[in-house]
Amino acid sequence: MGSGMVLSETVFAARDDELRRLNAEIAAFQASRPSPWSFPVDVVRAARRQGLGVFPGLAPDAQAITLDLPAAGGHAIPIRILRPADGRALGTYLHFHGGGWMFGEAVENDPRLRRLADATGLCVASVDYRLAPEHPFPAGPDDCEAVALALAEGRLPDLPTAFLAIGGESAGAHLSVVTLLRLRDRHGAMPFQAANLVAGCYDLSLTPSVRNFGAERLILNTDDVGEFVRRFVPQTFDLRDPDVSPLHARLDGLPPALFGVGTRDLLLDDTLFMSARWLAAGNRAELRVQPDGCHVYEAFASEAGTRSERAMADFLIRRRAEVAASRPATVGAPAAD
Repeated sequence: MGSGMVLSETVFAARDDELRRLNAEIAAFQASRPSPWSFPVDVVRAARRQGLGVFPGLAPDAQAITLDLPAAGGHAIPIRILRPADGRALGTYLHFHGGGWMFGEAVENDPRLRRLADATGLCVASVDYRLAPEHPFPAGPDDCEAVALALAEGRLPDLPTAFLAIGGESAGAHLSVVTLLRLRDRHGAMPFQAANLVAGCYDLSLTPSVRNFGAERLILNTDDVGEFVRRFVPQTFDLRDPDVSPLHARLDGLPPALFGVGTRDLLLDDTLFMSARWLAAGNRAELRVQPDGCHVYEAFASEAGTRSERAMADFLIRRRAEVAASRPATVGAPAAD
């Protein structure tokens, strides 16, 4: 193993009673509700926006702004911008939201992204990429690629590029890795210096933990992931195509990454497998596994969720410091902070 490869595993030994209670509440709530697949997509989206589903309702940040990036297909890609409250602008974190490539929107994440921006001094740019089934693969990844290129090339106004990080939750973590691979393979570029990957789905042919999870809907169940994939990926695509399922891609040349997942997340194997492959490809990886954590447990108030958010901020702060320290000093220029 080369000296540049680091794997740091942080696993809390004791089970988490608070998360176990939360899991019971979530499972009971979802068991009392009709299947989301019994409603039209727009009805589920509206209910999610109103906080009628399992996730909290919207709490928009008063300081957030939205800019639109014109895309090659003639549509506009909305990007929600949150700047650190103290006026710092030390870099930019490009964020992709979760929701199974079908649901979710950037504004859902305002409270967590506000805390991340203020803790790290990074501007946050969260992308409202096109959603399936109206816009199946590769529409969403194409939008994410377009925004990543525009950011790296300085075409997004007032977003600093001295340090760039990328990340997201669930489908957003998948899109983050797909975007990194596209930048490397299609553009010969790797402008992002850190990846924050939370409970991603990296093999759309379904890993063992997804296949074996069963019918209990703890945020998601086995059938839910299959339904998402069927609506997101047209049948003409091989589910093991690396552009669809990045777990099957060549992974060398990617930035240091923080992987996070809970043991009660049906996507547990996706994170364990991807973090191991990331490391084996010669990249740096850190892995946090939270006992009793459900899928994206950070979306719910808990001590474990707070610890996870702090670990994400710490990772990004450390990476920015490493990048700043690695740059040659300019004669007469002030030292990097």
